[in-house]
Amino acid sequence: MRRSLIGTGAALASMALFTLAMLPLRSHLSIATTALILIVPVVIGVVYGGLTAGVFSVIAGFLVYDFFFIPPYWTLWVGASQNWVALGVYVVVMLPVAGVVATMNATRAKERRQSLELRQLFRLSDLLVEDQPLDVLLRVIVTALAEVFDSSQVALLLPQNDELQVVASVGAPLSETQRARVVPAPGTTTSLAAQTGHGGLLTLALTAAGRPVGLLVLSGEGASTDDREPLLLFANHAALALERAQLREAALQASLTEAVARLSKTLVAAVSHDLRSPLASIKAASSTLTDRELSLTPEAYHNLAGLIDVQADRLAELVQNLLDMSRIQSGVLTPRCTITSVSDLIHDAVSGLAATLRNHVVTIDVTPELPPVDIDMALIARVLANLLENAVRYAPPGSAITIQAEQLNDDTIRVSVTDHGPGVSPGQRAEVFGLPARRYGDTGAGLGLTIARTFVEAHGQQIWMEDPPDGGAKFCFTLPIASSIAEESKVVEDSHR
Repeated sequence: MRRSLIGTGAALASMALFTLAMLPLRSHLSIATTALILIVPVVIGVVYGGLTAGVFSVIAGFLVYDFFFIPPYWTLWVGASQNWVALGVYVVVMLPVAGVVATMNATRAKERRQSLELRQLFRLSDLLVEDQPLDVLLRVIVTALAEVFDSSQVALLLPQNDELQVVASVGAPLSETQRARVVPAPGTTTSLAAQTGHGGLLTLALTAAGRPVGLLVLSGEGASTDDREPLLLFANHAALALERAQLREAALQASLTEAVARLSKTLVAAVSHDLRSPLASIKAASSTLTDRELSLTPEAYHNLAGLIDVQADRLAELVQNLLDMSRIQSGVLTPRCTITSVSDLIHDAVSGLAATLRNHVVTIDVTPELPPVDIDMALIARVLANLLENAVRYAPPGSAITIQAEQLNDDTIRVSVTDHGPGVSPGQRAEVFGLPARRYGDTGAGLGLTIARTFVEAHGQQIWMEDPPDGGAKFCFTLPIASSIAEESKVVEDSHR
């Protein structure tokens, strides 16, 4: 209706302009020429308003033609018989012209719409291939519907929490009254065909493989009866795209849940492994001490009590390391760095593990005059301790364990721990610092290397494994040189140049 009014107004306005322009020249214009000129407003009316506006334009042109340009002027009376013929020819010719122009205009508009529909369908197909996120896909669907079918209001509803919820929309949101009209009652079904509801809303059920996916709602003024078939085609593509995106997200969620469950089981197994040894030692020592039937010498009693104390400290240290690791990974804990000597750090770590290292030959090779490092001493000491304990676990008794430290560049120092055990197979090196870190001949999985990696990376540094020339395993990590020392070294180097 609005389009017809616009077309009729455009035809009348152009007809008025042409009339004003021709009136001064009326005596010089033939009746046929005037009729040809008055064709133009009719065509304008048809182009902008369709056939209805064209018919009104023909009627208006007939009256203007008769009143202003057919003698006698300024009256609707027609004098000569040839003038009747001219008026009749004008009406007979202009009505088919209006119909032809309207048909051509409608065909052109239909072609444009079909072209737009094809582009949008290809766009949806691309989204199917590209596997776009669900939120992007939802926005594309409602936007495409609004553009293709010229709808001022489009809403897409998907099942959430056992009811249909609007997840994407264009234009005015659905009111509660509109929702009550278009959303089917629980336990009922809606037709797969486009249905016209109250208030001029079109509803279309989206289904894929016979399973309901969602519901499309759009204002009905943009989708006529001829548009229902492309609308159904569009809806089928949209349903397929939605189902694919939903299945992908469901698969991702299931995979994530499985990964979390697997990681939880691995973490529990790893923690159990690391806790088992100190707990077993404490239990054995305490059971011996409480057995009244055993007569223990003071020295044996003292050794058992000392064993309990050492293993309890080890247990407390392990728990603290686990807490620190979880806090660092969650961003709650940051290293509290102080400037310290690498040599002192290594000697302190070896002294603290004297009992553990007693069956091995420990060699310390530290480059002289190494600059100090800026580290959290407690965390890095635990890194060294874990690497040394790892070496003791796999290296044969009596074999050598070598600790080296050297300056790698102006900013970092590399520390390494080398053992002569069985080494790590190439296929396991990528996972050696993960959960679990298992080596050949190990009876369980521990968290020592995982904790070491977490503490090193908390300093913004790296830890890795290399193959020593004579076999075994070599674990390396970097430490940051204290910034003030690094700057002074650079200044001295530049001055020498």
